[in-house]
Amino acid sequence: MMATEEKQPMLVEGYDMLNTELSRLRIERPQIIDAIEDARAHGDLSENAEYHAAKERQGQVEAMIADIEDKLSRALIIDPKTLSGDKVVFGATVTLLDEDDKPVKYQLVGQTEADAKSGRISYNSPLGRALIGRRVKDDVEVTVPSGDRYYVVEKIEFI
Repeated sequence: MMATEEKQPMLVEGYDMLNTELSRLRIERPQIIDAIEDARAHGDLSENAEYHAAKERQGQVEAMIADIEDKLSRALIIDPKTLSGDKVVFGATVTLLDEDDKPVKYQLVGQTEADAKSGRISYNSPLGRALIGRRVKDDVEVTVPSGDRYYVVEKIEFI
């Protein structure tokens, strides 16, 4: 996948989470190099499982570091508390009524921060895309793997 220069919106927590993971990987990097050196000292590399495992992990860590550095370089940090308005935008917390008039609450976040179980959905998810630009009382129809879902926007908050 080619890295684009497109900015990626994310919350401060998401940015901090990526920075923490990047620090952890940068600490692991020299440990992997040490493991490779130790494995090399054991002689024949063609039969050396520790060497191959360490080299594979090195490749994974380098790829993860590059991916996180790319995301951080394109991060557009958004603080929902600084936002306002009557439309759903990135960072907004939206209360919806489902087909049974049961309220469900979601915050629109970046892809790296999404966690549906804790009510954080990606602005790029089917529901996230369906919500962007909606106002209170708007009907929202979204097609998800389990079928079509219908909601009504009850409340839009910037918290």
